Amino acid sequence: MIKVENITKAFGDNVVLNDINATFERGKTNLIIGQSGSGKTVLMKICIGLFEPDNGSVTFDDRQFSNTKEKFKSDIRKEMGVLFQGGALFDSMNVEQNVMFPLNMFTDLSYEEKLERVNFCLNRVNLNGINDMMPSELSGGMMKRVAIARAISNSPKYLFCDEPNSGLDPLTAELIDELISEITQEFDITTIINTHDINSVLKIGQTINFLYNGKLWWSGNNKSILQTDNKELNNFLFSTELTKRLKR
Repeated sequence: MIKVENITKAFGDNVVLNDINATFERGKTNLIIGQSGSGKTVLMKICIGLFEPDNGSVTFDDRQFSNTKEKFKSDIRKEMGVLFQGGALFDSMNVEQNVMFPLNMFTDLSYEEKLERVNFCLNRVNLNGINDMMPSELSGGMMKRVAIARAISNSPKYLFCDEPNSGLDPLTAELIDELISEITQEFDITTIINTHDINSVLKIGQTINFLYNGKLWWSGNNKSILQTDNKELNNFLFSTELTKRLKR
């Protein structure tokens, strides 16, 4: 479980986050949604330690993470997996080397042990036998699945996904949603997902936090979100003719 309490962050005179309180539950897909500029990316960067909050705290299972010594941050970072927007695979490394990268960074496993873990993770994302392929040889969906394999290779307790469906067609996006949801439950991970994909919200949003102008404007789940009378949330969700039909 991850808790953010009274998080405030400003860049100059621009207050990006204003007194945010949220709990991200273990074994669930916890979504952060909101339009561009709402603060969701900044909140995720605070959670993984790329930014420090001006006020407030971030705790991982009651362990203080924000504004602490680098050693404490480093210990918790070893328990994180991150799926970057676009996948962010290393172009000069093949698939095996990409997935093995966190194991080389954070473990003392032998090469044979690391290879066994790499093959397990590739098998889990249904990509057996592509170890020697280069990122340039992969489709968009395959790249995302390799990135997921890399993110879980070090058996993380906490998984962060930044716009995991960005650039994917609807069918592939749904497969990625299902994969992230399955892995979250199977390995009992605390998963936080930044997304503006309404299909993801409705399909895997076990907890949902809607940010609006830097504030936490609404919290709920994919069952309650269709019944809300929150004007700003409805404007965000039902902005197209297709999504408007969900409210009819």
